[in-house]
Amino acid sequence: MLNVALLWHMHQPYYVNPLTKTAMMPWVRLHAVKGYLDMVEMARRHPEVRMVMNMTPVLVKQIHELVTGEVKDLWETWSRIPAAELPVDIKRNILEHFFKANWDNLIRPHPRYHELLTRRGYDLNHLSLDAMVSSFSKQDYLDLQVWYNLAWCGYAACMEYPELRELKMKGRHFTESDKETLLSIHHKILASILPRYRAASEAGHVEISTTPFFHPISPLIMDTEFAHRAMPMAGLPPRFHWPTDLDSQLQLSIAQHEKHFGAKPLGLWPSEGSVCPEMIPILHKLGFRWFATDEDILFRSLSRESGGNTERVQLYDPCEAEWDGVAVTSIFRDRSLSDFIGFSAAKNPPADASAFIMRHIHGIASATENKPDPIVAIVLDGENAWEYFADGGEGFLDSLYQQLGKSEKWQMTTLAEFSSRPMTRRKLAHLHTGSWIQGNFDIWIGDPEENLAWQLLGETRQWWEHRRSKVAPDIAERVWMEIFAAEGSDWFWWYGPDFQTDNDMLFDELFRTHLQNVYHLCNETPPDSLMQPICRPAVSATLAQAPIGLITPKLDGIVTTFFEWHEAGRYDATQSHGSMFQAERILRTIFYGFDTEQMYIRLDPHPEVAKHSELTVRLKINDTHSLDFRWSPATGNIAPAQGPSPHARAAYRKIVEISVALNAINVKESDRLHFSISILKDNAAGAATELEHHPSSGSFEFTVPGERFAAENWSA
Repeated sequence: MLNVALLWHMHQPYYVNPLTKTAMMPWVRLHAVKGYLDMVEMARRHPEVRMVMNMTPVLVKQIHELVTGEVKDLWETWSRIPAAELPVDIKRNILEHFFKANWDNLIRPHPRYHELLTRRGYDLNHLSLDAMVSSFSKQDYLDLQVWYNLAWCGYAACMEYPELRELKMKGRHFTESDKETLLSIHHKILASILPRYRAASEAGHVEISTTPFFHPISPLIMDTEFAHRAMPMAGLPPRFHWPTDLDSQLQLSIAQHEKHFGAKPLGLWPSEGSVCPEMIPILHKLGFRWFATDEDILFRSLSRESGGNTERVQLYDPCEAEWDGVAVTSIFRDRSLSDFIGFSAAKNPPADASAFIMRHIHGIASATENKPDPIVAIVLDGENAWEYFADGGEGFLDSLYQQLGKSEKWQMTTLAEFSSRPMTRRKLAHLHTGSWIQGNFDIWIGDPEENLAWQLLGETRQWWEHRRSKVAPDIAERVWMEIFAAEGSDWFWWYGPDFQTDNDMLFDELFRTHLQNVYHLCNETPPDSLMQPICRPAVSATLAQAPIGLITPKLDGIVTTFFEWHEAGRYDATQSHGSMFQAERILRTIFYGFDTEQMYIRLDPHPEVAKHSELTVRLKINDTHSLDFRWSPATGNIAPAQGPSPHARAAYRKIVEISVALNAINVKESDRLHFSISILKDNAAGAATELEHHPSSGSFEFTVPGERFAAENWSA
């Protein structure tokens, strides 16, 4: 019988400056009143669905510190200041930061909140907050203080605390008493999170696993030279080589886990699924029964052992990785199912999204019915995805859990239970060194910013190694926590070109603050190198670049000449501003442009798109027109779904090229036009599941051009 394992990963980096005892960002508190509470409540509703909740120690530490009052949340402090007493600088901070939520699902549904966003404006790059501060009234600021904290409250919080529903219904003209009630509920929820997870664990249907304490990329803190195994041509920083730090971080994880959850953890989600064979003896020594990572690690490991002969069905075989005479059960996530939940489920009706998952699990059960003890593991972020669901994911998870818990073709399992069963396991003698993202460490090392961060970390770690014997034990303990915090993966995630956020400079400052604190705690002056920002001062290019001229490409499905799309707009569909990474994408790049009569779209697909037999490209324009094109990458065909049309044409050979007549969509020169592109996959039931949506939020926008467009060149 097929075993089905769910693992939800809960994590936030260490936002706290230990010297000031201030959490510089609010995400631990805000995710607590939304994702963390919602997820444990949904598990309580469905005790028949056994699962793993991975609670990173750095997250648990911050929850505990906020509950005990050891640490103050800076953004909560801004929220608590009476609106009539707000100084100008805090007003500016509120206008800048208190709209940092999913606009579609957490702001637009609430008229007053959306009104305040509209008045503030959408694009901070073109706003003067200093000039705007005085245009907001005392009541505006009070309503904004309330709405930012209220909008984050998830379905479980609103069910448990009717006051929250009443505040949402009230909508505006909040009082200071309303605000106090709201923030008091936040803290009641915070105080309940760890006990709720412990109770779920003690009830037996939830297993709580862990990671190294501050969420480092384990192979890289052991030895950054390990990166060359998967990235042989990468330029790396001076060698960072401290394998004992991984052992120490894991021991800290075990001690804290036992304190808050009443037992030692039996399983490990290595930070970002990052593994190497040298980790196995450390895990075995510390009593871990299992670790989990991505399917790419398995297939690269098997390919090395078999000379390249692998089959997908091998993903579902029980495995254990061996090194230096010991072995640990190894779990490999099904990437397509995991990524569908994280990136595509929110784009579909809850029942359709859960049905998509169930069809695939039925297929896996059939494909493995003759295998002993097969397992499919769905492993993904357990908090960030829910912002993209209109209902916080409640409908989808409720539907999914109901179906998962009532089949005779599979059984739900925790990974501790699965790893303890006597069974024959495939031996992996050559575990691939890499992460769950592309099987390498490119996100965290190799770029100049990332390498400089590693260099500064290494210099500080080396300085401490020579200094630590002269420091009192209580101070040394605090220094170690600063070093381990700086080893966390999150700082390196935001350095370099892969991911951007409005808070890049704050992440940079926090990272360097941890390193500076090593010196401060030893009564030494930090070196000048730690005073200079690592993030380059140049403004990063946006994901979408606007058109700079008129185009009239030939629709033949290939790049006919270099110049035909040269002046088109361009959108990189592989990059992200967010905190999650999507491994498998249909599209790599989108180009768009126009002449005075036609709108043109070009889609550059991923090389593996040919494995899809039937897709739909959906073009939505101005909320009034929706055009579908049936696309068969395997056969090289694309055509309007409604049949031949003089107003919409398409071609596909190596790229998809589409044209739409402007007069057919009722737009004329100088009108504003906005559009989005979706990729949908058809299924046997005749329904379509959305796999991708571009841009991920909002839409592409431009003014319909006239003859003078090329001369005016709107990007100049």
